[in-house]
Parts: sequence; structure tokens; C-alpha cells
Amino acid sequence: MKLTVVSIGKDRSGLFAPGVAEYAGRLSHVAKVALVELPESRRSGAQAKADEAKAVLARLESSDVVVALDERGKALASVPFASWLSQHRAHGRHVVFVIGGDEGLDEAVRARAQLTLSLSAMTLPHRLARLVLLEQLYRALSILRGEPYHKA
Repeated sequence: MKLTVVSIGKDRSGLFAPGVAEYAGRLSHVAKVALVELPESRRSGAQAKADEAKAVLARLESSDVVVALDERGKALASVPFASWLSQHRAHGRHVVFVIGGDEGLDEAVRARAQLTLSLSAMTLPHRLARLVLLEQLYRALSILRGEPYHKA
């Protein structure tokens, strides 16, 4: 299975990079994982979202299963998320998760997505969302492999 996490901006704080590296490393043992960081737009508001959407959409293939991360999206518990991921793994699909920048995701990205997923009803900083997403991907694949990482 190939998983790609596309995110806008870099973690300049250094707080989240170690966790991202840890879970990306764990995931690499069970799936092909790519982390793509696209630059933030120098503009603001709707113009920034449009610039960032253009960059994101340019990286997508027509066959990609796209998941837009947004607090207004569908909330899935870990086991149903693992089941959803399993369906795409069974078909050898490339699943691309998109995390917007400070301004959020443009409607064009949400329209391209097959799933809009919420990691929390609370708004998360996008750099923290990337860490939470990678942990949940690792958890989902551990569930599918019957490993003891996930304890219900």
C-alpha cells in the first residue's frame, strides 16, 4: 500500500518533527509512505488557499484516493478507519491525505477528495494534525495486522 501525506508548511518549532519521523519510520515497515511538504503561500485568506490548492492538486494523479483533513469532516474511530483503509489496500490504491495550511483547505481540494476526515472536533494546528494522522495510520495498519499496539 502506498500512503502519501501532503501538508502545507514546515514545522519550524521543532516540536512535532521527532514524532512525525518516529511514526513515518514505523509505517515504512508495513507500507510505502511519502511525506510531502509544500510551501505556504505568501498571500493571505482566500488567495492563499487558492495558491495552496493549486500546488496540492498538481501533485495528484487521477487514480489517487484523496482524503482532505478538516475539522468539519467525518469523524471515524480507529477501527472503522482501519476498515476504510483496508478496502483501499485490498485494491492497491494510492491514498493521499491532504492537510491544509494556516488558512485551511480550499473548496477545490475538498471537492477532489473522496473523504473529508476530521481528526478532532477541535481545530488542530496543521503540523500537529500531521503527527496525529501518522499515529492513526500506524494504529490502523497495526489493527489490520492484528498487532497489539491498539488496545480497545
